[in-house]
Amino acid sequence: MYRGRSLGGSGPRPRATSGPQRLARAAAVHPWRVVAAWALVLAASVVAIGTLIGSAFTSDGSITTNPDSMKAQQVLADNFSQADRTDDAIIIHSAQLTSEDPQFRGFVADLRSAVEATGAAQTVRDPYAANGFGISEDGHAAVVTLVLGHDPEAGIVRVLDEVRAADADATFVVDITGANTLDHDFTKLSESDLTNGELKFGLPAALIVLVLVFGALVAAFLPMSIAIISIVVTVAISSVLGQVTPLSFFIVNMITAMGLALGIDYSLFVLSRYREERQAGRDKIDAIVATGGTSSKAVLFSGTSFVVALLGLLLVPDTILRSLALGAIIVGVVTMAAAVTLLPALLSLLGDRVNALRLPLVGRDHPAESPFWTRAVDAVVRRPATFLAAGVIILLAAAFPVLGLSTGTSGVSSLPDSSYAKAGALALERSFPGTSTTDPAQVVISGNVTSTEVTAAIERFKASVVDDPDFGPWDQQVAENGQVAVISVPLIGDPDNAQARRGLDRLRTDLVPAAFDGTDSSVLVGGATAENVDYSDVINKWLPLVLAFVLGLSFLLLTLVFRSLVLSATAVVLNLLSVGAAYGLLVLVFQHGIGAGLLGLQQVERVEAWVPIFLFSVLFALSMDYHVFLLSRIRERYAETGDTNQAVVHGIAATGRIITGAALIIVVVFAGFAAGQLVMFQQMGFGVAVALLVDATLIRMVVVPAAMALLGRWNWYLPSWLSWLPELHVEGDPDPAPTAGGSHGHPRPIRPATVVLRS
Repeated sequence: MYRGRSLGGSGPRPRATSGPQRLARAAAVHPWRVVAAWALVLAASVVAIGTLIGSAFTSDGSITTNPDSMKAQQVLADNFSQADRTDDAIIIHSAQLTSEDPQFRGFVADLRSAVEATGAAQTVRDPYAANGFGISEDGHAAVVTLVLGHDPEAGIVRVLDEVRAADADATFVVDITGANTLDHDFTKLSESDLTNGELKFGLPAALIVLVLVFGALVAAFLPMSIAIISIVVTVAISSVLGQVTPLSFFIVNMITAMGLALGIDYSLFVLSRYREERQAGRDKIDAIVATGGTSSKAVLFSGTSFVVALLGLLLVPDTILRSLALGAIIVGVVTMAAAVTLLPALLSLLGDRVNALRLPLVGRDHPAESPFWTRAVDAVVRRPATFLAAGVIILLAAAFPVLGLSTGTSGVSSLPDSSYAKAGALALERSFPGTSTTDPAQVVISGNVTSTEVTAAIERFKASVVDDPDFGPWDQQVAENGQVAVISVPLIGDPDNAQARRGLDRLRTDLVPAAFDGTDSSVLVGGATAENVDYSDVINKWLPLVLAFVLGLSFLLLTLVFRSLVLSATAVVLNLLSVGAAYGLLVLVFQHGIGAGLLGLQQVERVEAWVPIFLFSVLFALSMDYHVFLLSRIRERYAETGDTNQAVVHGIAATGRIITGAALIIVVVFAGFAAGQLVMFQQMGFGVAVALLVDATLIRMVVVPAAMALLGRWNWYLPSWLSWLPELHVEGDPDPAPTAGGSHGHPRPIRPATVVLRS
């Protein structure tokens, strides 16, 4: 425990020359002003959320390019009445009665009337009419198809109320499935995952880790407060942005997860440095200013690297992915602002009371260098080649399954059995085998579709899909203008399963060209499966571009800050290894099902198309935080001693406990996602959690020290032709450095003004 609360320093008061130092001094000297300003921002945010959040986010998502599936959808919208489409389907089944029984007919009529009375639907079709979906072959089921009105999100809620009421009749089982039902289920499950996974699991688990790291309840509560404030402010900003640009409702999940992760992470480093400065004898104000010139600068650089790593996602033409990236970027910026302004003000108000409510055992003071980490890393640097080879082999083995990665989009089959859309799809499949979807493939023919040539081609095509196991019975419509025809061809099973994708591929590459090549017509294939495949293709096309963008900018940023090509290249390679391992384990668990049941995860055919590209950016950004703090501490000691091995041991021993604690907090936060019901978030949460566990243990404890021990002075290599690079002082002025070698292609000395950053 700190002794005394003297306002006098133990030495000369540091001169606040940098921006973060000036902010820290201003916050420390005028804490109530800063707290009041943030209180006003928080109050305005709460008002904005209450006023705007209802209209801010949408469940719709789309790619902003114009693939064939979107072109087909537009042609249909321009040439056919929207009343001709099918949005959702209500399946009515009775084990005792058949469709011709008067009680069955009366039940269907009453349900149709109840749905029409809600005003939610433009069309409620009669299954007994010629244009209805129909009656099952065994006569025990009927399907009422719907076309919802201008507000399907609100309309489907009213329809579901009627379905639930009808299902209460013991004689009948009533289910519903379709596009709007699926959207409703995804929205509700997302909200449930947020509440149960993040708020009930992630937040309490993160608080427990904070208590273990700091050993005091007050110190543990501060980072959590910064995180919660950052989340609220970011949701408010996003609610405002959602009024002018489409934002997916999934942005709230991302803001919550990244807000907890970054808010706690940045506060952890700042608060740890403040406590270290107080233990070293500085008075309260001096300690805050010194922290502002050290860890606060580190937070700004780490936050900048985080934003840079996510900027690449904004290039991808996908509204959901851009929403997730935008939410993470905004919460990162807000968290940085809170960490360098609000946190110093709170530290000024609390002083040494930040260590109040210490807990037994974990509340004791810890040495500057962890004995455990010292022993572990010392063993590594004594045999670097052996440990490096073993570490890299393990990482490559974990990454190997990525060669079998298949990407796609979660369909109804990935939902819990209790969800409306999945229960309805299963009911539809039972009563109408081969028709488990309300959204078939749409073969859209544009041209003079009544001409002899095109008519013959249409007949050839229809003959080619009859009795084909990949397709259900076709249906044809011709626009009134005679210029567009659409042939609906049901694909078997979930719109994104292997058989449906195979059927779509056959349509596009074989059956359609065989029938229509040589005719004066344009043919497009649309529908749900086509949209999913086109989406995956777009994401896969952008993945290497985003990788190049993020890797290039990160390499330049690291080179600028650390003035070393070797350190920058090593950081990039090591982060790629941890991301590759995460990809491989993702495939192993979700596609092959190894350990999925044990972990409570769901085995599926494919990894969500957006997950790999998103994981890469987020994991690269988060792991870069730890790499920066670690390398900076190592570089600081090397500048003092010129001994690489000793610097590596010191750097890891001094930061190992804090970095491990920070990583564990992010692991438990994202484990909340993995514990959810939506498989897309299970994959994202599992991927982030596994990658950071690998990063904080195998990478930081084994591979980094082994690689640096082998490289020796070459870690600090910068060619003479890059000596013009500016020298950034991320953590104040270092001590004079010893000479470590010459220039002109040889390892350069650590210059006194080089970057030094403590954590």
